[in-house]
Amino acid sequence: MDTDEQIFSDAYDQGDLKLNDPDTELLSLLRKAGENTFRKDKRINIRLTSHDLEGIQRKASRKGIPYQSLISGLIHQYVEGELYEMPPVNNSSNRTASTQSS
Repeated sequence: MDTDEQIFSDAYDQGDLKLNDPDTELLSLLRKAGENTFRKDKRINIRLTSHDLEGIQRKASRKGIPYQSLISGLIHQYVEGELYEMPPVNNSSNRTASTQSS
């Protein structure tokens, strides 16, 4: 057990930490996630840079989910319109300003 886990364990054992049942909204989200997980019927292979894969694995670890689930969730959010592309940064105005000052 790491330090944080030990703190929570001790607090629970001493009665300082009370666990609550999850609320209806959380249960609904978990139920929907579970249904989507079991409904998957296609498999893909992709190539990533080591840097990107390690970054995805770190972020998934922080969320407590498998990295494949994080990637799948991001793709799903994008397809459903819940995740948007950032418009490209237009650096032409910066170039113009620096060119004019020269």
